[in-house]
Amino acid sequence: MIQKERIKPLNDEQVQNKEQIFYWMQASQRVNYNHALEFAIERANKLNKSLSVFFVLNTDFPEANLRHYQFMLEGLKEIREKLEKRNIKFKVFLGDPEDIVTKIAENSALIITDRDYLKTTKKWRKNIAENINCPLVQVESNLIVPVEEASPKEEYAAYTIRKKINKKLDYYLEELEKRQIKHPSVNKEFNFSNKLENENITKYFKNNNLAELTQKLDIDKSIKPVSHYKGGEEQAKNYLYDFITNKLDKYHELSNDPTKDYLSHLSPYLHFGQISPLLVALEIKEKYSPGQEEFLDQLIIRRELSFNFVYYNKDYDQSLKSILPDWAYTTLEEHKNDLREYIYSQEEFEKAATHDKYWNAAQKEMKITGKMHGYMRMYWAKKILEWTPSPQDAFEISLYLNNKYSLDGRDPNSYAGIAWCFGKHDRAWKERKVFGKTRYMNANGLNRKFAADLYVQQIEQLTEKKNSN
Repeated sequence: MIQKERIKPLNDEQVQNKEQIFYWMQASQRVNYNHALEFAIERANKLNKSLSVFFVLNTDFPEANLRHYQFMLEGLKEIREKLEKRNIKFKVFLGDPEDIVTKIAENSALIITDRDYLKTTKKWRKNIAENINCPLVQVESNLIVPVEEASPKEEYAAYTIRKKINKKLDYYLEELEKRQIKHPSVNKEFNFSNKLENENITKYFKNNNLAELTQKLDIDKSIKPVSHYKGGEEQAKNYLYDFITNKLDKYHELSNDPTKDYLSHLSPYLHFGQISPLLVALEIKEKYSPGQEEFLDQLIIRRELSFNFVYYNKDYDQSLKSILPDWAYTTLEEHKNDLREYIYSQEEFEKAATHDKYWNAAQKEMKITGKMHGYMRMYWAKKILEWTPSPQDAFEISLYLNNKYSLDGRDPNSYAGIAWCFGKHDRAWKERKVFGKTRYMNANGLNRKFAADLYVQQIEQLTEKKNSN
């Protein structure tokens, strides 16, 4: 079922008399449980036209580097193979999305796209919609409840949005039927490709040669790909079913212990749209498990609260004054001149060169694996606040490091998660030096929660393994 609330025309243009419609895939980088793809097939069949799918590989995306591109390309390679089996043509174009989609629109009856929430990608869609002569229709597929349907305003905390989302879940937690295309496009050529003067990126997928492709791309290559996570929908599904089979029953007890692997590891895949949160939720709900409620609260309520945050607050990555509740900003301002026992520069943080072995281990985990355990990320950001001259500087350093090294960085979930460490979506606590009334975390708390020294040992082993390769 594709609920009408997921579908939003971005302009008022009429369907053109052209032989093809196109799905511009960007945020939902998958073939299964993709509402935008299924809607595009539905429209193509109704209009008696063929459908082709394309992706625009933009090498200037803010803060993206080789680590991110490698993971994304691994997923795109898989998409080509899966769409081919469904008789649908897939092509990757290299360049500026606004330029390429606008040119493709000249030969399109209609363009369908998926939905994203960050400033850059929202701007692409807005500018394209205003400058083309065919309809551009956006379909939500990366949230279970579309953001405006969940709430018409920025929510204060999880408890204020939970009831609103829960009221709508029965309607949106519906399986998505896979449709069959009536007019295959898999053997069709993009007859306007020469107008785009674009190298055929897809040939590298056919030859299974992503290394050669990434070397050709004009991107930041300073941050190397990781070996811990490989991109793609099949990898994501493997993690999901392993989690359901082996971890979900104890998720509520052990998910905050970084020495034990009881996480789903789905956050990078959700970030790139390589797995559907709807599919994840439906599979988790299929069979009761003690950890089910806690996991679904994280997947649905907490995650969708973060999308609510970046959708309604345009300064989500900028100013603490604009994003924090009054009590949090006020208390941090009142304590910003407190004497700090330690002060570190951004470079020292980046090199994991603090006095704190637990903090250093967390930073190394992120640099080596492309992901940091969620509980350690809270501690990590709290300590940056404690060891930086001002809260605003601490916020900016936290975002810089997270966006640079994490596969799940540059994401609503991580913007909200880091903001939480400064008081967003939280409540006031006992007042302390530097932290004011924001929540405090320290090394003693880690040791009460889990075997923190064992965590350090595990990261040291990872470091040694990396250095030996």
